[in-house]
Order: sequence, then C-alpha cells, then structure tokens
Amino acid sequence: MRSVNHVASRARRKKTMKQAKGYWGRRKNVWTVAKNAIEKGMQYAYRDRKAKKREFRALWIQRINAAAREHGMSYSQFMGGLKSANIEINRKVLADLAMNHPEAFKAVVAKAKK
Repeated sequence: MRSVNHVASRARRKKTMKQAKGYWGRRKNVWTVAKNAIEKGMQYAYRDRKAKKREFRALWIQRINAAAREHGMSYSQFMGGLKSANIEINRKVLADLAMNHPEAFKAVVAKAKK
C-alpha cells in the first residue's frame, strides 16, 4: 500500500478552489477547469502588473505635454529645460502638478524656460 498525503493535496485543491470563487459556470466548482482558469488569471495578473507601469507613464507624459503646450513649450523642450536647470521631479509628480496645481506647474515651466 502506498502512502498518499491526502491532507496536503486536499488543502492544495481547496486553496485553488477558494481563488476561483466568483468565477462563472464550471470555472468555480470543477477542479480541472478552475485550475486552468486560475493559472491563466495569474499569468494575466503578472503581465499586467508590468503593463500598468507603462500605461501610467504614458498617461503622465500626455498630461505633462498638454500642460507644457499651454505655456508654449513642447514636452521634449520642457523636459530638456528641467534637466539643464537641474530640477529632478519625476513624471508622476509633474503630471499631478499639471492637473491639480496649475500655478505650481507654471512656476516649474518658468524655471525650465530659463
């Protein structure tokens, strides 16, 4: 008679089935279908954690570009001006300034223009 660790294998399955909670149809209660759905979902989650960073950076750049153009500068001119003025503000903060604190952004643009 072979030794089988049913406690551990059942626990493993239970963990996966708990993750499948809220899925539609057989994905939530049939082991093989649920396992495949969970694995695919984890792949998407891993991929999209990386993609999210790219998407947000692109959004910040668009916002900074739009705000810089209101003050007569392109995005690249503005970022070049910041670098030459030794101002180190990241794009996330610049985008926030552009959206929510236009007077502060205007001051930063003035520094970048010099």
